[in-house]
Amino acid sequence: MSDANELFPRGTALPKQSPLFWVHNKDRYLRQLLIRDIEALTQRRFVVYYTDCSTAAQVDPNDDTYLAELLGTINGDPVDLMLETNGGYTDATEKIVSILTAMTTDLRVIVPRRAKSNGTVIALTGREIVMGVHSELGPIDPNVVLGPGNAVPADLILKSADKHPPLLAGYASLAVLQTKKLATAVLSSGMLAGSDSKLIEEIVNKISTRDHYHSHGSVIDSREAQALGLKVCHLAPDDDLWQRIWLLRTMCEQDCKAQRIWKLFEGTTISSAIAAPSSPSQA
Repeated sequence: MSDANELFPRGTALPKQSPLFWVHNKDRYLRQLLIRDIEALTQRRFVVYYTDCSTAAQVDPNDDTYLAELLGTINGDPVDLMLETNGGYTDATEKIVSILTAMTTDLRVIVPRRAKSNGTVIALTGREIVMGVHSELGPIDPNVVLGPGNAVPADLILKSADKHPPLLAGYASLAVLQTKKLATAVLSSGMLAGSDSKLIEEIVNKISTRDHYHSHGSVIDSREAQALGLKVCHLAPDDDLWQRIWLLRTMCEQDCKAQRIWKLFEGTTISSAIAAPSSPSQA
């Protein structure tokens, strides 16, 4: 039988919100019910940082305020962060990493589908990365934007520095150094704390240049991530926790597409949805 103390629609009590308000927000209420289920299973706090990867949305300088609010009630508890993103700005990623490491000392990053580019850097912040058969990380080599729609890998600019203006080569060098420094710092202080610095340097060099992975979109699945030396927990498709995580991720994807949402920052009591910008025809 349902418990009267359970939240609607599981319990017998009607929702405290007005019918129109509850129905308008029912998608997030149902997602939050599932988040509570996952927390009960893991005995860890669970938060979502989800980006619709079919859009141009990326990690940007506005994300920190939403993430800080989402983690504001953590109080140092162990945290699972469900992450999906194509990546984004390195400066903004530094801020995200700073917030995560300040809010908890026990962070797991769960990647149901993808955390690419600087999303991989965020994933490296966890003490381990939870992955399944759908999951992928990617190289973190930065691009240098030369103009609208024209981004060039910084590593390739450096490898042909004699063919580019010194200022551009210098900028590319700084971009690579910034990414390497950030990745080295998070691995050294978290997932690979106490490990040989040469191992960490080797991992960072492999994922931050085009020498090992020849495409920025190269797939680093759970086996590849483990082979690199990262700490990965692989969950099978029939694992109970994984099935709940994948259901939540699927709900996020469908709800974002249906409601034209670019990003979701969500926990059991907080939900911030960032709407996709209006197209010129809708403005």
